Amino acid sequence: MVDKSLSTSMKAKIIGSGEESVVLAYGYGGDQSVWEKILPHLTQRYRVLVFDWSFSGAVKDQTLFDPDKYSSFDAFAEDLIALMDEMNLTSSLLIAHSMSGMVGCIASIKRPDLFKKLILLVASPRYLNMEGYEGGFEKLEVERLLLNMESNFEAWVPSFAGLAVDGKDSESVEKFKKMLGRMKPEVAISLANTIFYCDQIDVLEKVHVPCTIVQTSNDVVVPVSVAHYMQKKMKGKTTVEILEAEGHFPQLTAPQLFLDVLDRVLGFDSKENNP
Repeated sequence: MVDKSLSTSMKAKIIGSGEESVVLAYGYGGDQSVWEKILPHLTQRYRVLVFDWSFSGAVKDQTLFDPDKYSSFDAFAEDLIALMDEMNLTSSLLIAHSMSGMVGCIASIKRPDLFKKLILLVASPRYLNMEGYEGGFEKLEVERLLLNMESNFEAWVPSFAGLAVDGKDSESVEKFKKMLGRMKPEVAISLANTIFYCDQIDVLEKVHVPCTIVQTSNDVVVPVSVAHYMQKKMKGKTTVEILEAEGHFPQLTAPQLFLDVLDRVLGFDSKENNP
């Protein structure tokens, strides 16, 4: 097998200029185009790394995703670390969406030198409810969701896209539907199992890198209570920002709200660049 660099297989590229670097890591079903609405703003000040995970339908080599290897978030964290090393990035700001939030947390524990700050966007350590914790899903609901994926993936895709993205934003729903639909069904099902049955709660108390948790006020995938739960568990300085927005993809459906929070958290006034 020809030895290809990770940056090539993950379609990684650095855009923009600045002394500091930002890494954008998206969640389940996405590809790097999910960041297109916030990228122009970030590249004015930062060197921004975008890439595609091995599960994405945007990746040319569809054999990269090994369901055994990627049955835990650790393998994704190792990929992220290796990619950042290859791109010579240290002390970076990581903006991690959905499942990538916990991937970023694990990576920051393994290699805190790589991360100056974590910004976790609609992230969750556990999706199943348990006593004293509202993850958002009962086991039966997850079983039904996975069964629907297995029985008719093509029908499941638009249904899930309509739920996960703000239904009032038809353009964003359509965009995510296309991204999700490009995933190989067996990859999508395998990864959904990993995500919905994960329990990364023990990871939280090992995170010492400063963190901002950004959560939408109405997200069918992650309840607001999860953000506050994570904040209490994490050991580094952690703050919570609630966006008055719908859905699991605010970078698509409420980009300006998200950018306003980013600018405030990072010490910039967004109005100076948006007259």
